[in-house]
Amino acid sequence: MSNLKSLAGQTAIYGLSSILGRSVNFLLIIVYTTFLSEDAIGAFTGIYALIGFLNIVFTFGMETTFFRFATGKNLDATQVYNTTQSLLVTTSLILGSTVFLLAPFLAEWMDYPGQAYLFRWMALILCFDAIMAIPFARLRLRNQAWVFAGAKLLNITLNVGLNIILIVVFPQMIEAGTLQEGFLGYRTDWGVEYILLANLLANGLIIPLVWWKAGFFSFKLNGEILKPMWEYAFPLLFMGLAGVTNDLVSRLLFEYLLPADFYPGLTSRQATGIFGANFKLAVLMNLVIQAFKYAAEPFFFKKASDPNSPQLYAKVTHGFIIFTSVLMVAISVNLNWIGPLFLRQESYSAALYIVPVLLMGYLLLGVYFNISIWFKVTDRTSYSLWITLAGALTSILVIFLMVPRFGYIGAALSTLASYSLLVIICYFFGQKFYPIPYPTLKLVFYLILGFVLSYAGFYLEMDNEFIGFIVRNSVVLAMLGGIYLLERKDLLMFLKKKN
Repeated sequence: MSNLKSLAGQTAIYGLSSILGRSVNFLLIIVYTTFLSEDAIGAFTGIYALIGFLNIVFTFGMETTFFRFATGKNLDATQVYNTTQSLLVTTSLILGSTVFLLAPFLAEWMDYPGQAYLFRWMALILCFDAIMAIPFARLRLRNQAWVFAGAKLLNITLNVGLNIILIVVFPQMIEAGTLQEGFLGYRTDWGVEYILLANLLANGLIIPLVWWKAGFFSFKLNGEILKPMWEYAFPLLFMGLAGVTNDLVSRLLFEYLLPADFYPGLTSRQATGIFGANFKLAVLMNLVIQAFKYAAEPFFFKKASDPNSPQLYAKVTHGFIIFTSVLMVAISVNLNWIGPLFLRQESYSAALYIVPVLLMGYLLLGVYFNISIWFKVTDRTSYSLWITLAGALTSILVIFLMVPRFGYIGAALSTLASYSLLVIICYFFGQKFYPIPYPTLKLVFYLILGFVLSYAGFYLEMDNEFIGFIVRNSVVLAMLGGIYLLERKDLLMFLKKKN
């Protein structure tokens, strides 16, 4: 139980930064849906989907590889850090220069004629993200959760602050006559440009801080370490590409697959903006998963040599599914007020019904992260490629088949279908090569129950808003009561355990 408490404590700290950061970041949803057009938000959705995809290429699985080689290969951790960081700095410069030079082609390909500068800024954002990846990983490995959380929060605060200045403050000052248009090159016709520019400046400003707190590296490419690291990381690269395809391909392709006039009065890019804005609400689940991942990844690797690690991994997954299933229900039954709170224009509420599907998809992504530990600690990362490739192909197939017919819900179901397949395949292979005693039937029951209650609560309607709030949230309380009855013994042991 002490191991679980340690993991819970680390997750709480990472969660604090994620929750506070995302809470501040949610202000951006309000800002975008209030001050920007649906076209601008559609552009933001598509470009950031591409950034998410290319982020995997720029880091190519080296975070997980760093954890593995710094903890489980009897190597000097500092030497591993220097080699890994040197490699990523080198490859980032090469890849970033390539994207920079290809910017005019990307602008034409994605239907942004004359806006090649957007993709040059994107190249810089990708480089900055990549060269901070391993320093952030080192902070996690050293259990410097507070330092990690502080740096992340500073980055998010800078990003949000710059967004508000560029998108809200400057236009209002120009309208009031206290600032001249053209000040520092400012243009009132820009939208997505300022989202990218704020991101670029915020990332660039915190690089010195992150490198300083993690420890500056000595540039050295150790061939003896690089070869086995590359063999370990190479399948993870393709796993990452396939995984990000599952997550982002719906937002990347939605605009181009949706038939013209599918939604009356909306262009395909405007509909993409509505879809992307609702996708943002599902981030409420993803931030919990991200916080858990920050704490769990180094924890899992450190415990890999423990003979009781399979039982420990099973307990972690058990607790994770319980918590996230309840969270999914709690968010879904309150979407009637959460949605309008963040999506400021009524048109965005048209796709609110897809959010429970997206929440379930992200939950299953978290389950996959838990159960995929088997191929990471057994060095069978090649399996990750085929598993995630199957999920990616499923996602693409569902998108092509369903978006032209069903629009928003078709894109959302592609996420759910791909992550469901990932979990099923990974579970069966994992039990073959690295058996973990999951209480499988109970966990599947919690997942199904959570999803059913999410939609049951979402569609509950009452004439009186207060009574409706009470009735919908009674669904959450009922689920908590049922879980308490089923888990009472273990829960009391967890709470009473001192060490």
